[in-house]
Amino acid sequence: MRRVLVYVQHLLGIGHLKRAATLARALAEAGLEVTLASGGPPVAGIGTGGARAVQLPAVSAADMTFKVLLDDGGREIDAAWKEKRAAALLAAWRASRPHVLVLELYPFGRRQMRFELLPLLREARAALPPPVIVCSVRDLLGGQRTRERQEETAGLIERFIDHVLVHSDPSVIRLEQTFPLAARISARIEYTGYVVDTRARAGESHAGQGEVIVSAGGGIVGEALLETAIKARHLSSLKERPWRVLAGHNLKEDAYARLGRLAAGAGGGIVLERSRADFTALLANCELSVSQAGYNTLVETLAAGARAVVVPFAGAAETEQTQRARCFEAHGLLEMVEERALSPQALAGAIDRAARKPKPGAGRIDLDGAARSAALIAKWAGA
Repeated sequence: MRRVLVYVQHLLGIGHLKRAATLARALAEAGLEVTLASGGPPVAGIGTGGARAVQLPAVSAADMTFKVLLDDGGREIDAAWKEKRAAALLAAWRASRPHVLVLELYPFGRRQMRFELLPLLREARAALPPPVIVCSVRDLLGGQRTRERQEETAGLIERFIDHVLVHSDPSVIRLEQTFPLAARISARIEYTGYVVDTRARAGESHAGQGEVIVSAGGGIVGEALLETAIKARHLSSLKERPWRVLAGHNLKEDAYARLGRLAAGAGGGIVLERSRADFTALLANCELSVSQAGYNTLVETLAAGARAVVVPFAGAAETEQTQRARCFEAHGLLEMVEERALSPQALAGAIDRAARKPKPGAGRIDLDGAARSAALIAKWAGA
């Protein structure tokens, strides 16, 4: 059996891990022996299917700047920790002996992890025979703002990376929109379509039937959206519908309690709870979804065929969610409210506009990225 090692490092939210886990499941379903090596804190409910999970010593970012990294005890990592972590990753590599090595995001991002990824890449390139080395990236990139950074990234790809899987529909978003040197590495680029978890479908559960589902990913930066949605309910044409507000497990307890009091004072009809494992079933059954515009949430909403209103996160100089939301809005797939313009009135207006539209039909955007990525990797593995 041909073997694949997938490396992923989530530092703040869980989107990178969710996408890598979806890809790992698709690879296992394609008949490959898959190891998923994860370097972030463990996350409950993210299944790897037939893939074997390896938990590396966990590290996370202290804040949105990603400049300070903390170990699982909340201490800033040091040289000794980095040496231990690099050794653990090399051990996972040697144990799996993969025909294909897949790095999620690097070298387009995760420069903080160069202390372990460069030794891994050097050893992989020196192996006999060497594995096929693949970079797996989402539709839009951050951290490529200077020409110097772009040149560094292109040079690393030319030195180490055989293929770049771009998990996007090129008719909607292309790599060059956030990586101007894409033409330089064009021979390595393969567009796969969006990678989406479609394990739960409408009909498998009645959860969320006819509801307005409000969510904010892991919850770290979503409190303002959830609060505004609760306040917007009575202004909306969907005020008679049940509203389910999903706060995310990373939202702090005091903030969760404040939202609970706000929901309780709204006159009924609002359920507040933490994230649910059946989120995609809720989307498939809902009347309308209100969310941020992270990669996974957005494509899960589209895969479910749900009407959508998005408020892209734009704090800490982030532009990725706003760019994605604008591209999808231009294709008629959702209604958008910019974070700086967020108010109960503006959100209720967007909800009313979306509610008047038919649900987006299947085939409007390529969502077959998991299966297509698995087919390509299996081909490169010689399976």
